[in-house]
Amino acid sequence: MKVLLDTCVWGGVLAELQAVGHDVLWTGNLAQDPGDEEILAQAHREQRVLITLDKDFGELAIRRSLPHGGIVRIVNISARQQGLICQQVLTQYGDELTRGAIITVEAGRVRIRPPGNGGQ
Repeated sequence: MKVLLDTCVWGGVLAELQAVGHDVLWTGNLAQDPGDEEILAQAHREQRVLITLDKDFGELAIRRSLPHGGIVRIVNISARQQGLICQQVLTQYGDELTRGAIITVEAGRVRIRPPGNGGQ
């Protein structure tokens, strides 16, 4: 799966997801932060699922109806657990994400906002 990791996601997630075969970019490798709107636009252009800790992306997608290729928001998950959580979400909910779902993951809880409710 094609993935774009937001800067706020632990950089080690990049290698963890690549190791299991995902095509992953991390915005932390960019010379400067292009801003949330451009990050969301890049993910959409490149058909990448955006993984972030930042709730602003969901608001851009839902309130402003900006297009995206699926969003995963991780809430209160330690840096060292983020890679495993991302792998599990991409495996279990990959189809929903590629259709434009917004998924929020917390310890013991996954919320899915289906496509068409702020999706593509």
